[in-house]
Amino acid sequence: MFDHMYDETENAKVDFFGYASERARYDFAIVYTNRFFGKPLVVCMQTGRSSLLCADDLANTENLQRTFAIADAEEARELAALLKQRVPLLDFKEQY
Repeated sequence: MFDHMYDETENAKVDFFGYASERARYDFAIVYTNRFFGKPLVVCMQTGRSSLLCADDLANTENLQRTFAIADAEEARELAALLKQRVPLLDFKEQY
């Protein structure tokens, strides 16, 4: 037995972007939605790893490195800089 929490359909904006560094190539999808406190879902297309992220979350590059299985800390910092241009800075939103 489960408690039904929600079942909604939403037209969401999705951005795809890729970049190559000196060490690796990355392809990401960013799904912008009104759910999940307004945080977009960032998906690495190579690994399938994903996370809900806002600009504040990008300050923790160790977490970003762990989440997306990035071996090099500098790579994680570069990714954070790129994502900061694409994900919003959010005020806390009551969701449920």
